[in-house]
Amino acid sequence: MALTLMKGSEAIAEAAIRAGARFFFGYPITPQTEIPEYMSARMPEVGGCFLQAESEVAAINMVYGAAGTGARVITSSSSPGVSLKQEGISYIAGAQLPCVILNVMRGGPGLGSIQASQGDYFQGVKGGGNGDYHLLTYAPASIQEAINIMTFAFDKAEQYRMPVLFLADGIIAQMMEPVEMPEMVDYKVDPEKKPWAATGWKPGDDPAKRAVINSLFINTEDLTVHNDHLQAIYAEARKNEQMWEEYKLEDAEYIITAFGTVSRIARSAVDELREMGIKAGLFRPITVWPFPYEHLKAAADREGVKALLDVEANEGQMLEDVKLAVNGAKHVDFFGHCGSLMPTTEEIKAKILEMKEGK
Repeated sequence: MALTLMKGSEAIAEAAIRAGARFFFGYPITPQTEIPEYMSARMPEVGGCFLQAESEVAAINMVYGAAGTGARVITSSSSPGVSLKQEGISYIAGAQLPCVILNVMRGGPGLGSIQASQGDYFQGVKGGGNGDYHLLTYAPASIQEAINIMTFAFDKAEQYRMPVLFLADGIIAQMMEPVEMPEMVDYKVDPEKKPWAATGWKPGDDPAKRAVINSLFINTEDLTVHNDHLQAIYAEARKNEQMWEEYKLEDAEYIITAFGTVSRIARSAVDELREMGIKAGLFRPITVWPFPYEHLKAAADREGVKALLDVEANEGQMLEDVKLAVNGAKHVDFFGHCGSLMPTTEEIKAKILEMKEGK
């Protein structure tokens, strides 16, 4: 296939359509407004439905309804908008419905800025709504990687019957890169493969086949059974769905951990540190839930590793997971900026040099 130069938000939207998404419900908010804009033009062309809801709260509840029919449905927003969606996301997780949610992160808290940030890590990974639930959460570092993940995101959502979250940022949505788009998937809801979906029932049909979409359990014992079932699903996802990238770790003395756009900056810092004679490497989680704890620990336990540096565009939210993985075996330091200021290669190199000198 030929490469096409595309803007991130539009490429990700097109990838979702090609993966079978035929319903989009959302609300415009910078820096992801081009996603609903693109969907408003493309969905009618493929026989799908685009609807700009009156609010983010309305949009996520429309997702709840469409997902309950077994359709492939997607929504997108940015940080404050995703905050408004949290109640609905918890309902969808509780009802075990597959869908895809895009969070194009911007600076916060509150309305913050309209520039890129990584401040929603806790919200996406630790659970922004109520209850004990998880989202299968990907943190792509490029437009092409976001496209590649989208090709199987709905499959994973349906396999585990849980929402999939893309934890992207404003840079990935707004920049342009040459990409290769996948072929169009001819997706249709098969009631036999989705017996849980509300695809139609009438009196006289087998009562056992009547689908009930629900996340309310009045009886304590029933809720306990339901939660135990969810936890078993999450355990299976933890075992099978971890994704990560290692870069120049074979002989690294200093491991930099980073995700998303910041990992690209960190990769450049690794290359420049190597040119200076400092053996640095990069560990990048692609799934931030489930986080690849064991694999980061294995990297940190390698002979010759002296310390780790976690770099993020936030106050150090993934830092907690990095420290949990290392479990005190090696020193872990942090560098980052809150808001929307991205760490630079020079700042990362300077921090590594400080660590090397024992400061």
